[in-house]
Amino acid sequence: MARVFITGSSDGLGRMAAQLLIEQGHRAVLHARNERRGEEALAAVPGAETVVIGDLSSIAQTRSVAEQVNRLGSFDGVIHNAGVGYREPRRIATEDGLPQVFAVNTLAPYILTALIQRPQRLVYLSSGLHQSGDASLKDLAWEHRPWQRQQAYADSKLHDVLLAFAVARR
Repeated sequence: MARVFITGSSDGLGRMAAQLLIEQGHRAVLHARNERRGEEALAAVPGAETVVIGDLSSIAQTRSVAEQVNRLGSFDGVIHNAGVGYREPRRIATEDGLPQVFAVNTLAPYILTALIQRPQRLVYLSSGLHQSGDASLKDLAWEHRPWQRQQAYADSKLHDVLLAFAVARR
């Protein structure tokens, strides 16, 4: 059976994926942004192997997540599920000065893909909104254009699709 690491698995689709995988006999390693959410995730997903802690809006913590995952050994799959939505009424800057939507939805999967020991399968969750994403790569950090939450989200989901295709080519 497969061993899978799932980002953003403390709730929502990530937690549901972990539960289903475990029910089917697979092993799952969870991810949460902080200790409290990690404890809640482990309680909600009986049979999970462990939980990796790190806030994917932070480049340093994303690198730490990759280090923690690599210390756990090899994985058959990584599911890049973590994401933030399009409900932010304004640009929320991370500790690195990036928009949170970009940091979590675009940059974190890229960093993790680059730093985690390559599994047999990589899965990138996206959204149908990727179809209205801006592929120009102009002002990725939303520093010069007015904040448009749905457009920022759509752009980040298009970035995920582009990353998936780039990784598949390699």
